[in-house]
Amino acid sequence: MYYLKNYMEEVVDSKLNKLLDSIDMCRCEKCKLDIKAIALNKLPPRYVVTDKGNLYSKLNEMEMQFEVDVETAIIKAAMIVGKNPRHQAGEE
Repeated sequence: MYYLKNYMEEVVDSKLNKLLDSIDMCRCEKCKLDIKAIALNKLPPRYVVTDKGNLYSKLNEMEMQFEVDVETAIIKAAMIVGKNPRHQAGEE
């Protein structure tokens, strides 16, 4: 069975926690999902076809501009969420 997947989501997931380690802000699940959503909305989707979870086509993650674009989108999203967190007090 084949599946269509936005590979960009995997890339953002793989970088999110590492980048948040260098930023002093809330790391609750709601804030992390808000950061992920904002970053993904700023990045172009990269759809690939998978076969039972295996990627047939994989983007070149090592391309320097690709890395910079993803990290920049995550950091900008974290700044937005950090200034206006949507969680309730005590949910952190």
